[in-house]
Amino acid sequence: MNVVITLEQRFERTPDGGVWTQSVFSYSFFLRYLAVFDSVCVVARVRDVPAVTSDWKRADGKGVSFADVPYYLGLWQYLQRASQVKKAAIDAVNANDAVIMRVSSQIASCLEPWLRRTGHPYGLEVVGDPYDTFAPGAIKHPLRPFFRWWFPQQLRHQCAAACAIAYVTEYSLQRRYPPASGAFSTHYSSIELAPTAIVQHTRTPRQDTDRFSLITVGTLAQLYKAPDVLINAVALCVREGLDINLTVVGDGKHRAELEAQAASLGLGERVYFCGQLPAGDAVRAQLDRADLFVLPSRQEGLPRAMIEAMARGLPCIGSTVGGIPELLPSEDMVPPDDVTTLAQKIRSVVTNPQRRLQMSARNLEKAKEYAEDILSKRRFAFYQNVRETTQTWVMANG
Repeated sequence: MNVVITLEQRFERTPDGGVWTQSVFSYSFFLRYLAVFDSVCVVARVRDVPAVTSDWKRADGKGVSFADVPYYLGLWQYLQRASQVKKAAIDAVNANDAVIMRVSSQIASCLEPWLRRTGHPYGLEVVGDPYDTFAPGAIKHPLRPFFRWWFPQQLRHQCAAACAIAYVTEYSLQRRYPPASGAFSTHYSSIELAPTAIVQHTRTPRQDTDRFSLITVGTLAQLYKAPDVLINAVALCVREGLDINLTVVGDGKHRAELEAQAASLGLGERVYFCGQLPAGDAVRAQLDRADLFVLPSRQEGLPRAMIEAMARGLPCIGSTVGGIPELLPSEDMVPPDDVTTLAQKIRSVVTNPQRRLQMSARNLEKAKEYAEDILSKRRFAFYQNVRETTQTWVMANG
């Protein structure tokens, strides 16, 4: 059986037909579905380009193909092409296909009403919360308050009609977007945490320096991860005499204004924007150089970047949104958009070697719960349920 996967990630296609990505959604990611399904068709935005650089990874391959929808950036471009996106998504699904949609997603919102109308079963992988996505400060748009009402409504309806749901959180998203009574439900992260990604020993705090390195990882296409808040907190720490620097891993349309923000606060030499890095070794190398990982997000599902940092034994500070409370204890979290409290938390951690040692040990043990051999069993059960439900439906409607 073929499975159709919809997701919002953007890909690029070279003249030889190869589809490429800099994200985690490379070919190895889709192999997990081939443990249960015979083939995978990915429905996503794909842009034709003359070439990609050497750090991009191939996304298609044996058993994995792409059905592209019209390429769009942002809501206005999507609205201009919504009817074509809907047609392309529907055309990608055959009667005998299983369907799994990663939500929340505009592509899924185009496809789901047709699936519901025809009775075609579908599974959901709930990886984000639109209520937090459109929280104040997370996105700049005049219709943000309406979107914060409308898109959670959509996701609740989608969850209520799904035959099976896999949540990225253990309990946070389930409370806001519950499954239908009798539907299969499980939880697992999207992370690929191979044994080599998990360090063997707790990180020993450096004793030979009073300068500390902070790191954050996340897209700069929107301000969901609150890098602006973190930069302001770093500035406050520096003004109070703390010698720290910050590495920002990620790229997007807000990078220039964030660079200008850092410069205006006198942090030009302290905040380093290294851009988008290939998932895996390149990101882990940056994590291993840091003393503290900080993710003061305004919205989250369950942050892969934080789990990866924890797997390196890195002390972490996060906000109290989404699934972060499932990863960190309350003493390592701050409210979103609270610059003063975040600065105080950073200071209390970096100036206390014993606390960092304890955080490192705890985070490393927590990260082991997300090892591939543990999560793969839950994924397999979810995929198997979607396949069996679809087979039953196909036979009944054949």
